[in-house]
Formats: sequence, C-alpha cells, structure tokens
Amino acid sequence: MESRNLIGRRLRQARLAERPRATLSDVSARLEVLGVNLSISSIAKIERGERIVTDIQLVALAKALKVSPAWLLDLDESEH
Repeated sequence: MESRNLIGRRLRQARLAERPRATLSDVSARLEVLGVNLSISSIAKIERGERIVTDIQLVALAKALKVSPAWLLDLDESEH
C-alpha cells in the first residue's frame, strides 16, 4: 500500500528517540494542549502511513516532539 503521508517514519523516529520514550498517548495529550485533537489511533495511522496529515497537524506534531516540520518531512538539509 502506498503511503498517504511523508512524515510517518520520521514521526515514529522522533517519538521513540525521546528519553523516556514518548507514547502515542503522550503525543496526543501534547497536541491537545496545542489545540489539535488527534486520537492515539490517528497518530498510529499517521506513523504507519495510513492517514493524511494537514499542515496544521504537521506543525503541531513538530512542536509536540520538538523537531522542525522540515525534519519531519525529511527536508532538513542541515542534517545531511
């Protein structure tokens, strides 16, 4: 199945890189504080590439995980 978003792999990578590891529930709660409601199930679907992500969700996910939207999109040239 073709991926429905560009950020799933990096989203999971950022979440699991945190110490202690951030759970899907942690990310969902952080997003709620930012005014974006994404369920645990929705975040899991994004990570698996099964769900489309809006620009607003992209920015909020980046803020919640303390990475840049460009990094989530794998466009961060400074890392390469």
